[in-house]
Amino acid sequence: MKGHCHCKAVRWESEAEIAWSCYCHCADCRRNCASPVTAFFGLPHEAVKWSGNAPNIYRSSDDVERLFCGACGTQMAYRNARDKVNIHLYTATLDDPDTLPPRFHVFHSDHLHWLNIQDTLPRYSKSAE
Repeated sequence: MKGHCHCKAVRWESEAEIAWSCYCHCADCRRNCASPVTAFFGLPHEAVKWSGNAPNIYRSSDDVERLFCGACGTQMAYRNARDKVNIHLYTATLDDPDTLPPRFHVFHSDHLHWLNIQDTLPRYSKSAE
């Protein structure tokens, strides 16, 4: 599995099994991505190999780092100190994002009411934990 930013300066790859895949509706992700919803998936931290330019890091709170391309600005990943196992990669960075559909929704209590994703996936008010 491989992925990259818009300009392809930052790349990642992994051979690990996907831990989970979801839509996130939280206000922080919406603002960070300038999107009404985003899709993430989890891989073990040590299983993701970065190449090309290293991603820049923005510490958005005490526990959270957001990784992005310093050249084109593409959001690449999210790291939360409370999740010591997985890095959260943006599904849209995959070379073929169609291969990894979300399996559930998180922070659905924060969803924008004008966005109606019509699926039968589980919806969690906050996180799936």
